Amino acid sequence: MLFLITQTHTPELCPKQSGGSKTLYNASAEGVKLKAMYGAFSQHVIYYVVEADSLQAVHKFLDPGFMRCTCVITPVSEEPIVQ
Repeated sequence: MLFLITQTHTPELCPKQSGGSKTLYNASAEGVKLKAMYGAFSQHVIYYVVEADSLQAVHKFLDPGFMRCTCVITPVSEEPIVQ
């Protein structure tokens, strides 16, 4: 399954001075493949596209940022809806 994740933090909790945005996710989380990552850094927002086996795997991917960020996790598809 594909998920679009919108991860937001406040300026006060910005990871810029403590390892950067890569400290906000677990790149080696089992069952998750990071397909893309984009930052709207002046807005303190990071977007991830991940392929994951389950929602629980997505939570493990996001675990490092749970104390600093909020996330919106949206299932998405590459396939159009056909009538």
